[in-house]
Amino acid sequence: MSDKLSKFKEMIGEVFDLNRAAAVLSWDQQVNMPPGGAEARGQQLATLGKIAQEKFTSDEMGSLLEELKKEYTDPETDEGAMVRVAARDYEKAKRVPPEFVAEQAMASAKAVEAWVEAKGKSDFSIFRPHLEKNLELIKKYVSFFPPADHPYDVLLDDYEPGLPTAEVREIFGNLRPKQVALIKAIGEAKQVKSDFLKKSFNEKKVWDFGETVIRKFGYDFRRGRQDKAPHPFETTFSVDDVRITNRFEKNSPLATLFSAMHECGHALYELGGNPAYERTPLASGTSLAVHESQSRMWENLVGRSLPFWEHFYPELKKAFPSQLNGVNVKSFYKAINKVEPSLIRVNADEATYNLHIMLRLEIEIGMVEGSIAVKDLPEIWNARMRDYLGVTPPNDAQGVLQDIHWSYGSIGYFSTYALGNIISAQLWERINKEIKNLEEQIRKGQFVELREWLRKNIHQYGHKYDPRDLVRKVTGNDIDSAAYIRYLTEKYGEIYGL
Repeated sequence: MSDKLSKFKEMIGEVFDLNRAAAVLSWDQQVNMPPGGAEARGQQLATLGKIAQEKFTSDEMGSLLEELKKEYTDPETDEGAMVRVAARDYEKAKRVPPEFVAEQAMASAKAVEAWVEAKGKSDFSIFRPHLEKNLELIKKYVSFFPPADHPYDVLLDDYEPGLPTAEVREIFGNLRPKQVALIKAIGEAKQVKSDFLKKSFNEKKVWDFGETVIRKFGYDFRRGRQDKAPHPFETTFSVDDVRITNRFEKNSPLATLFSAMHECGHALYELGGNPAYERTPLASGTSLAVHESQSRMWENLVGRSLPFWEHFYPELKKAFPSQLNGVNVKSFYKAINKVEPSLIRVNADEATYNLHIMLRLEIEIGMVEGSIAVKDLPEIWNARMRDYLGVTPPNDAQGVLQDIHWSYGSIGYFSTYALGNIISAQLWERINKEIKNLEEQIRKGQFVELREWLRKNIHQYGHKYDPRDLVRKVTGNDIDSAAYIRYLTEKYGEIYGL
C-alpha cells in the first residue's frame, strides 16, 4: 500500500468515525432520548456534521484524491473503487459549505421531535414550519450544484447514484398500468378473509416470535439488537454493530413481525459486508434501492410465501391458539397477502405498495419544483390517496404524517422503495435458477444457502459497484420491472384464482 493511500485511508477513516458517531446520536434520539433533549442533540449533530464536512472537503483530501486517481485506475480493484467513490463524493461534498451541513443537522433534529409530537396529536400544523424549513434548505442544497435536467436529479443522486428522475419516471410509467390492471382484476375476484388478523395479539409474544424468525434468517444478536422506535429503521455503527428498531400497532398487530423481517433484511446486508471495507467509502450498501431489495425480499418474497408459513405457522398457532382457531395455513397465507387499498405505506400489500411510493414521488417533485406548497400537503395528500387508492385518511397521523423521512430532510428517497421491489424480483429469479431447491429449503426453515448467496453476490461488495452496475453484474439485465410483474401476476393469480 502506497504512503498516499495509507494517508487517505487514515483521513477518510476519521470522517467515517464522525459520521458513525452521529448515527449513534440519531439512533439514541429515536430510541432513548427524552423529548426535551432535541435542541441540544441538534447542536451535537450539527457539530459532528460540520467537522466531518470540513475534514472530508479539506484541500489536503482533494490533493490526495487527484494523485490517487492517477495511480489507481482499475475500477475492479478495491483500491480503484475506493478512490472512485471517494472522489465522486468529494466533488459533491466540496460544493456544500460546512456551515450549511451544521444548519441542516440542527433543523433536522428539531423537525424529528416536532414530527413525533405532530403525529402523536395528529396535527400537521405542529410539523408544518419545520418541514417548510427543511424544504427551504433542500432547495438551497440543490442550488449548490450545476443545473440538472431536473432539480430533483440532484437529490435522487444522493440515494441512487447515477439514476436520473426521467429514468425513474419511465420505469414507474411502465410498471403502473400493469399494477393497476392487476389490482382491478383482483378487485373483481372473490376477496379473501382476514378478520382474524385484527384480533388482539399479545405484543411481547409477537415481538418474541419476530426475533425467533430473524434469528433463523441469520441476524446475529451478538452484533445487533432490536429496540422500539416511532418508525422502524436499521442503522449501522460498524460491521459488528448493526441495529434495528420496530414498533407495535394494536390495529395491525402482525405488522411488527413483518417489520422485523424487513429491517433484518437491511441488517443482513450490512452484517455481510467485507470487514476490510470498514472505515472506507466502500462500507455499507451501494444504494437505497439495492438495500431495499434486500429488506423487501426477506419480508415479502420469503416472509409472505406459502413455504415459509408451512414451516412457521404451527409455531405461530401455538403462540396464538385462540386468535388462529380454525384458521389453516393456506387461509393464513392468503390473509397476510390480501390485496386491499390501505392508508399506511409500511402495512400495504405488495400489489398496492408501489402506488404509495408513486404518490410520494409526485408530491416530492412538486415540492422541489415549487408547484406544491407545504401548507397544502394534507389536502393534496388526501386527494391523491383517493385518486390512487380509493381511500381517504381520517386524520393527519394516518395521512401526511405517517412517514418520518421528511423530518430528516430526506427528500429524494421514496422512489428507492419501489425500485427495491423491482430489483428484489430480478434477483429472486436469478437465485431460483442457481438454488434449485430453494422453496423446499424455506419450507424446512433453512435460510443459510439463501443468505450466503446474497452475501457472496451482493453484500460483500458494499459500495464497490454502483447500483445499476451491480444489478447488471448479478442478473445480466438493467433495472426492469418485468420480473416484478411476473412475480405479482403468478402469486396473486394463484391466491385470487385469476
